[in-house]
Amino acid sequence: MASSGTRFPAIIVIDAGGTVIAWSRAAEELFGYHAAELLGRPGSLVLPGNLPPGDQEQWYDLVEARHRDGGTLLVGVAGSRLTPLHASAAWLLSVTPATDEGFRRAAGVLEPIIDHSPVAMALWDRDLRCVWLNNGARRLRSVFPHYEIGRSLAEPLPGTDTEAAQEVMREVLADGTAMIDLEELFVSADQSEERILSTSLFRLDGVDGRPWGVCSVALDVTDSRARRRLTLLREASIRIGTTLNVQKTAQELADLAVPALADYVTVDLAEAVLPADEPLQRLAATDVSIPVFRRAGVASIHEGIPESLWPLGEPVFVPPSSPFTKVLTTGRSHFERVLDTSPGTWLDQDPDRAEIIHGTGMHTLIIVPLRARGEILGITVFVRTDNEAPFTKDDLLLAEELGARAALSLDNARRYTRERTAALALQRNLLPRRLTGSAALEVTSRYLPAGLHDAVGGDWFDAIPLPRDRVALVVGDVTGHGINAAATMGRLRTAVRTLTYMGLPPDELLAHLDDLVVRLTEEDAGPDGFPLDPTGATCLYAVYDPATRRFTMAGAGHPPPALVTPSGEVRFPRPPSGTPIGLGLGAYRSLDLELAEGTLIALYTDGLIETRTADIEAGIDRLGAALSQATLPLEDFCSTVIRAMVGEEHAEDDIALLVARTRVP
Repeated sequence: MASSGTRFPAIIVIDAGGTVIAWSRAAEELFGYHAAELLGRPGSLVLPGNLPPGDQEQWYDLVEARHRDGGTLLVGVAGSRLTPLHASAAWLLSVTPATDEGFRRAAGVLEPIIDHSPVAMALWDRDLRCVWLNNGARRLRSVFPHYEIGRSLAEPLPGTDTEAAQEVMREVLADGTAMIDLEELFVSADQSEERILSTSLFRLDGVDGRPWGVCSVALDVTDSRARRRLTLLREASIRIGTTLNVQKTAQELADLAVPALADYVTVDLAEAVLPADEPLQRLAATDVSIPVFRRAGVASIHEGIPESLWPLGEPVFVPPSSPFTKVLTTGRSHFERVLDTSPGTWLDQDPDRAEIIHGTGMHTLIIVPLRARGEILGITVFVRTDNEAPFTKDDLLLAEELGARAALSLDNARRYTRERTAALALQRNLLPRRLTGSAALEVTSRYLPAGLHDAVGGDWFDAIPLPRDRVALVVGDVTGHGINAAATMGRLRTAVRTLTYMGLPPDELLAHLDDLVVRLTEEDAGPDGFPLDPTGATCLYAVYDPATRRFTMAGAGHPPPALVTPSGEVRFPRPPSGTPIGLGLGAYRSLDLELAEGTLIALYTDGLIETRTADIEAGIDRLGAALSQATLPLEDFCSTVIRAMVGEEHAEDDIALLVARTRVP
């Protein structure tokens, strides 16, 4: 089999008929063919099969590709439609060897985590052949020997009947409906061991919707306690971490554990996780108690929660000698099967807690640290009052698993909030604070960050005055989200301004910008030769000359501008299609138009027109209707258009809108 040492993904562009129209240097290195050998020839020479499949906008698949030397190699192929708004589609294919270090690195991060899980997990391909399994599955080979890499469920083995399992898996593959909690008795070949396994099956789909295989998740429920544990853990996966909100996640943990595990549960977080206006270190400590946490979640079987000394959001005081402090310091859980309330314990220093414990009948206690990525975020406390059964070691294990799951969700929420805040601040500081269209244009803009479930992106806009009252208008969208995308946006905006001042026409400016981004990406490559943060962007750049009323524009994979004539007619002129910035492929061409005086120009990013339920064409139709309000003042007009497109809900993606109206002399 041929192998590849390419540093970057191989980029191939094919037209609607499957003919190769662009072939990058990385593709030459990966497949052994020079561009001259494949340009104008069918892409199926190296990528067999129906690529791209159907009319999808994006897709991904694993393909056994052909190398020039006659060998084969397994590659991942990600396809994106380059010209979704044009009658003749072209496709950008990004091809990466499935044996690359990046794939192995990702697996190396995940497998140690999954292997510590008591749940047996396995992946089966479309032929029901086992292609991956964790240690939990390996431990069940005595009763289910098909848990072995490369072994098919259809392979007959002594004492094992998998007909029912094959039938269920094929149903899951066929219709995509998950099968949950299928219980079955399994007996070892020598009849010495039997186990009841609760198995759930989920179909694995690529982004193109085609199934890759099936994931099986099995838990040994031979013991009834394992059944209860499975039920609660299944609930935890559904109910904890439904949002990227720290307080809500903490409350979800408390609500889940009451009354399934405990009668009273609190979740107290460190100040770094749940900051407030008044820092804890500024609060007055008593002789025996200091403020350590803030209460983030609390639940009880009793109305009014009489067990809690502190309401949500308030600082929680603990004695330095208490088990709460010990758990925070050591990172180890505290377990008291029978809560010791006798004289001489730490409760002597905490009379308020002692009174609550005696008054509510608390008799058994578990305190679990909330640890994520090596950092302790806080503690969660489990207590029983009305339930007379003391906690067991199994209850401690269950509490620790719930705490571990919640801690990861809490840490994700914390990191998301911090990164979003930082990225949004950076984004707003990098965007122009004051736009001017000089004497040629009246200009205004709006930037709307994505909603709670998406990070801030790299959308930007600019209006750049030029000599002779000309004005350059630009709008762009950096790939990815978060603070890196915002920083990249700032670099690109600066580069565009620099190239603009050089007096380059739109098509040449985009070509120089594309070349610059490719070189920056190569310079940022890590020790393994792969870019640490591959950069790409779409962009629309235009120049308006009031003397001739000429509007010259060029696009790099970006939605077309909208033009509204003084009579109210809306149209979307589409410049010759160009590849996105950063691929190093495209030659760009300009489109030259003459605008009537008083014409309104709207440049925008795809967040304004594209949603998860509607494509770009449908969004453009909706935008055309929204632009019919062009008679409004520009400031009001921007708000009206965005409200018409996204309503009062949070936007699914960042939105940048730049609006200009040609001035009448």
